[in-house]
Amino acid sequence: MNRKTGCIITGGIIVLLIFLAGCITANTTLPTEEEQRPLYIVGIDGEYLPYTFIEADGTARGFDVDSIRWIAEKKGFDVKIQPMAWDGIIPALQSGKIDMVYSGMTITDERKKMVSFSNPYWKVNQSVAVHKESKKTMDEFKAGKLIIGAQRGTTGAFWVEDNLIRIGLMPVGNLKLYDSFPDAVLDLQNKHLDAIIYDTPPLMDAIAGEPFILIGDIYTGEDIGVAFRKEDTHLLATINDGIFQLMNDPYWEELIEKYDM
Repeated sequence: MNRKTGCIITGGIIVLLIFLAGCITANTTLPTEEEQRPLYIVGIDGEYLPYTFIEADGTARGFDVDSIRWIAEKKGFDVKIQPMAWDGIIPALQSGKIDMVYSGMTITDERKKMVSFSNPYWKVNQSVAVHKESKKTMDEFKAGKLIIGAQRGTTGAFWVEDNLIRIGLMPVGNLKLYDSFPDAVLDLQNKHLDAIIYDTPPLMDAIAGEPFILIGDIYTGEDIGVAFRKEDTHLLATINDGIFQLMNDPYWEELIEKYDM
């Protein structure tokens, strides 16, 4: 009696397990490789040639854009490139709207208080341009005698504030700040400014074909890196390894040549 009952129970359990297995097989779809790949949103300045820019058809291009896409492919994740206003890009990172800033960002002590940075992958200085019809000089620039245009939140703007305004060489009103650098270029073209200051490679791109000339450089020796939320240590380590691989791959030299770095 007990043996018979035990057989019935055991048999019932086996049938139930087979039934459940069938249900799981029928109703559960295993994730594909694409669905398993993480997606990270990459914040960029959309008007920061040659690092990051948006073409007429809406496609994101640039030295940094191609770099993160190469790293993503090698490290097994996907990226979405998100252009945004530069002066709001760190708040966007901190609030979770983007996962990293990969757009020629200078590593500074002030920014380190808010975000973590990757290992540096590039180094830049600042350059100054004036209208070619102007007779303004670099000596006048450094003496604080010019009306200067700069993009808000950039190292060029910080340099003018620290080295000209704060020590009393230049009135605060003579520094004109813009949401995008092309707006500053337009005002220089219209002779509303005496000079503009920007990172050297993007400035060279911005003034190409325009009636401007370079009058000098300011050596700042800025390290460029990728910014992350402080808690995203795993992502930081992943990108650091990706940057190392990229810089030791022939593709790195191809990018340097492609974007005339």
